[in-house]
Amino acid sequence: MSTAAAQELPLDRLEAWLRGHVEGFRGPLAAADRFAGGQSNPTYRLAAASGNYVLRRKPPGPLLPSAHAVDREFRVMRALADTPVPVPRVFALCEDDGVIGSAFYVMEHLDGRIFWDQRLPEVASAADRAAMFDSMNRVIADLHRVDYAAVGLGEFGRPGNYMARQIARWSRQYRASETGTIIAMDRLIEWLPEHLPPEGPPAIVHGDYRMDNLIFHKNEPRVIGVLDWELSTIGDPLADFAYHVMTWRVTPELFRGLAGVDFAALGIPDEAEYVAAYCRRTGREAIAGWEFYLVYSLFRIAAILQGIAKRAIDGTAAGADATEQGRLARPLAEQAWVLAESLGG
Repeated sequence: MSTAAAQELPLDRLEAWLRGHVEGFRGPLAAADRFAGGQSNPTYRLAAASGNYVLRRKPPGPLLPSAHAVDREFRVMRALADTPVPVPRVFALCEDDGVIGSAFYVMEHLDGRIFWDQRLPEVASAADRAAMFDSMNRVIADLHRVDYAAVGLGEFGRPGNYMARQIARWSRQYRASETGTIIAMDRLIEWLPEHLPPEGPPAIVHGDYRMDNLIFHKNEPRVIGVLDWELSTIGDPLADFAYHVMTWRVTPELFRGLAGVDFAALGIPDEAEYVAAYCRRTGREAIAGWEFYLVYSLFRIAAILQGIAKRAIDGTAAGADATEQGRLARPLAEQAWVLAESLGG
């Protein structure tokens, strides 16, 4: 058991709760190790006589409104269990802060691979890289094709006026976590509501669909689990997809991106090829307003990173590199504003 996890989790109370709420659980609860990475909800591997589990909790301390929604994560993964979208099986949700100090849920432990560098240097063949990107593309397309009402998520979000509400939300979140002036963010907060695209049919949106939130099979080039659903809702699937594709616009040095890499040599599709594959899978000819969605995506990640910066100052950030991550808000906001200006900023 890691020392940090032992201090953070009251294992006796947790084991008693698991016995009463997780079908098939058998103690003793022998270990709890906190996963490295991630900036939002602390996540732990639990080892028990009945096998390994994963516990994901809200962080302790003061939190921004609507942030760290572990209850939403639990609900959407449970709803997607019988769809083509691969998600871990969820076992139980606890909203009683008295058990471990904050709300949490428990899900199955998927034994696979997580990649942080999207150039995939650990993968030996270009063919495997191509297959992994194709699997990643297929999964987000499958997600956006799920009938959200049919799987019990008809009241999961308010689809109408989605983009305007999201821009307002992230503007508020940015203002609530502002630690200094970023002129580009001020300009984007004014520009984005004035350039909204027409609203299309809503879908389930993941909200943070990127490679390091996916688990790949241990040996095969395919996704076996989509994680980190706290920002999921019902909304514009094109905003969700653009946020995912934003990685093609940022450099590896700035934010684990792909800009400037040799796509052909690596076996990775370029942005146009990747977008075309998604359009084929979702029955679209093209995406109107694509560049606007990318401006919004860069703005949104800058707002998220500013929240991480604020949590680092407050001492509530989940990741050890929170301060470093928070510093990226400014250059990403500035990149977004340059793109906005090219569109008539």
